Amino acid sequence: MTLAGTPRTDRSQQSLVEPAIRELLDRLDAGNRLICGYQLGYWDADGTPATAQGKGIRPALALLGARAAGEEAVDGVPAAAAVELTHNFSLLHDDVLDGDTERRHRPTAWTVFGVGPAILAGDALIGLAYEALTDAPGGGPAVRRLAVDVRRLIAGQSADLEFEKRAQVSLDECLQMAGNKTAALLSGACALGALVVSAPAPLVDGLSRFGWHVGVAFQLVDDLLGIWGDPARTGKPVGADLRARKKSLPVVRAMTLGGAAGRSLADLYGQAAPLGDDEVARATELVEAGGGRDWTEQRAREEVERAWAELDQLALPDEVHRELTDIASFITGRDH
Repeated sequence: MTLAGTPRTDRSQQSLVEPAIRELLDRLDAGNRLICGYQLGYWDADGTPATAQGKGIRPALALLGARAAGEEAVDGVPAAAAVELTHNFSLLHDDVLDGDTERRHRPTAWTVFGVGPAILAGDALIGLAYEALTDAPGGGPAVRRLAVDVRRLIAGQSADLEFEKRAQVSLDECLQMAGNKTAALLSGACALGALVVSAPAPLVDGLSRFGWHVGVAFQLVDDLLGIWGDPARTGKPVGADLRARKKSLPVVRAMTLGGAAGRSLADLYGQAAPLGDDEVARATELVEAGGGRDWTEQRAREEVERAWAELDQLALPDEVHRELTDIASFITGRDH
């Protein structure tokens, strides 16, 4: 199970988005432009051109949202650019908050340029995201929707940080955090693509629900990768989430319902000393013994099933239905 590949979406469609984002980056001052382009993978820290390494799921969903309404992919480009910029705004800040030193097999922006400049570059990206939407036909509703999604994303990030300081977190709280932190923007990506082409409300709402379930599945799988993922594929150190004592979904499931293993895991997380390699390995065993891995994999499958069910309620062009199904399948490595 991995998120390191690419979904079977039309890569030529996604290539529409990068020129739009580069044009937006050119509006920035030189310093912020350099950091933002580094974050997006367009160039190295010295400005040398590089190859972007993001998976492109969010912009792909936005383009498909426009096509779901019977419009061309190019009509969804403002939405696709906005969600990709918003996503990277959140990543820039998230890396600072978590102290992560590597992303996509490169040093994180704050380790290269400094904490303050990285935070400001994130602010610049979210500003550009709103600019990207303002000139689209459905720009007004799209801007309002993005504002709500960003508010929810921030609430999710805040809860994630708060959970690290709390001894006890319920599974429902953790699921709500995951929904806000990840599902809100994936849901928004689908909705924004439809909104910018003034699609009817029932279609926007159905796509939004589809994206929500895909987003929850995405976070569930990402939490699994944070514990069991291959660093060569994920771009993050092994056991990074456990070392940081993240209250991820597999961890919380094991702690709350995992019996003796869950209690041992809670005790290990409660130690004052930093977790070394041996403790991280032990925590990994306890999460699995407490049922955290099995439950998370099963819940991810259920969320994808719910996403597919939402699609089946919509009158979509066959090709759009197939590509949206492919993305949902890619999230957990399942076939429809």
